[in-house]
Amino acid sequence: MGETAGTPEPQTGTRYKRVLLKVSGEALMGQRDYGLDPEVVGRVAREVKAVIELGVQVSLVIGGGNIFRGVKGAAGGMERASADYIGMLATVMNALSMQSALERMGVSTRVQSAIPMASVCEPYIRRRAIRHMEKGRVVIFAAGTGNPFFTTDTAAALRASEMGCDALLKGTQVDGVYTADPKKVKDATRYETLSYLEVLSKDLQVMDASAIALARENHIPILVFSIHTPGAFAEVMQGRGKYTIITEERE
Repeated sequence: MGETAGTPEPQTGTRYKRVLLKVSGEALMGQRDYGLDPEVVGRVAREVKAVIELGVQVSLVIGGGNIFRGVKGAAGGMERASADYIGMLATVMNALSMQSALERMGVSTRVQSAIPMASVCEPYIRRRAIRHMEKGRVVIFAAGTGNPFFTTDTAAALRASEMGCDALLKGTQVDGVYTADPKKVKDATRYETLSYLEVLSKDLQVMDASAIALARENHIPILVFSIHTPGAFAEVMQGRGKYTIITEERE
């Protein structure tokens, strides 16, 4: 497959030059109880391609909860570290699936794993990942941080910090952060803006505390939007659509 010459200059109206998108494994299940829905994977890939075409450098972290969750494995009696390693391997499967979908659409993509497995993907090397993005390639970071006891949310905040990303986006099931679960509470309201400390003090569970702390320390805004809304990723990049932004202070 031919390589792109490089990332085009960001078009007028795009807010960020380099971003990391965190997608949960569950988001890729569609209506299934387990595994991947190829149609959903393709739809997310189209969202990413649309943002690449805006001239934005994109990297991804995908969870593994659609295949295996380390916490649930530990709750079932498995040693937590072993369960987390199994969960990391699940994220590699999801990353390879997303890579395949993106490359079918002509988007050059690299998977880098925090657990080296040279036969299927690259090892995580920070400078190489940055170079890939500068050349217009999508980089998918797999296997979390490579360590047990850390979530893929924390891995996303860590990689966004290492890559010097301008923003960390979390694609969820709803179009932002709400006062309560909007699927259960009819009068739940969506926040337009939040501070990092508000997220922690109100226990809003957008991301775990380690991820929020990393983003705050490195001044990376977190934007929460619906990954299932067609065109939402590109709209957020242009400051449009529905989303919640988490920064140091409320805007």
